[in-house]
Amino acid sequence: MNIQAYVAENEVVSLKEVQLREIEADEIIVKVVGTGLCHTDLNVLHSLTPTPMPIVLGHEGAGIVAKVGSGVTEFVEGDHVVISFNYCGKCNNCLHGVPSACENFFQENFGTSMELSNSKIADGERKVSNLFGQSSLATYCVANVRNAVKIEDKEIDLSLLGPLACGLQTGAGTILNKLKPGVNESVVIFGCGSVGLSAVMGAKLANCQTIIAVDVHEERLNLAKELGATHVVNGREVDAVQAVQEITSGGAHYAIESSGVAPVVLQAIRSVRALGTIAVVGASGNLEFHIHDELIPMNKTLVGVVEGQSIPKLFIPELIAYYKEGKFPFDRLVKKYEMTQLDQAIHDMESGKTIKPIILFS
Repeated sequence: MNIQAYVAENEVVSLKEVQLREIEADEIIVKVVGTGLCHTDLNVLHSLTPTPMPIVLGHEGAGIVAKVGSGVTEFVEGDHVVISFNYCGKCNNCLHGVPSACENFFQENFGTSMELSNSKIADGERKVSNLFGQSSLATYCVANVRNAVKIEDKEIDLSLLGPLACGLQTGAGTILNKLKPGVNESVVIFGCGSVGLSAVMGAKLANCQTIIAVDVHEERLNLAKELGATHVVNGREVDAVQAVQEITSGGAHYAIESSGVAPVVLQAIRSVRALGTIAVVGASGNLEFHIHDELIPMNKTLVGVVEGQSIPKLFIPELIAYYKEGKFPFDRLVKKYEMTQLDQAIHDMESGKTIKPIILFS
């Protein structure tokens, strides 16, 4: 079938007509309603994250099942779905219930070569790679039953839900699934983009006593406070580490680094107390620091967290339930754009004007 999709190649992304080939027994075709735009898409566009090219972008898709493969029993045509990250389902970590730590995560989500790609997208005779097992910046996309999440409530605005597939579950999940802070504990969150603000909301859900948000944009700090932060720190105006130390009387129990700015990782490390844990979720670059001095004497733990260590089929419905109860108001982070407005959405996201763009396809 012919579809329209945003194809990236040579650091240029354009809306093109491409084709979807026949799906396999365990796959579905989804009519996309809305797709969240994420910095990961831009990293792929600019080859900061290597993938086979050309590639159709998009990895926070939501839509309606249009066709199911011959072996699919979990979904039927007309089902509402959110499409999350892909995983193999066969490795040790997948079988132990941690698909976000899939041993084949990079291959399943970014691909290693066009020859090994399982993409069903073609541009005439030329094969086009897919992203996160979906490539949902398109009118239709193909997903596996593994990474599709059924949304039982068809009354909820489906076009809002795509960002739950990656950025929002990363922030909230890092708190609720990985760190699991106690009610009397403190957390500091560096970066108030969609991931960081989702972590703020997650920390509020966890009833953390002290929730500190750090950013350099005053309007985002104001929003963080409205979403649950007990304290905010403008890192451009004050020493963030010193401020956190003062607020917490010696350091937070937990820190999350979501800005993707490498030197901020060191700030996060220095902001926690003895036995503190630092979770890095932003796509940071190189950083040099003294391992012994920064970590060992105070028994600190530095961990990387992917996708909030979530099981999407369980966690995304949980977040939707919180949203319906008014406890996870992620709709305050989003702005919707028409299908032809991707360039504007990218500009607004990069400038900080929009926290989480959603591209509408119907």
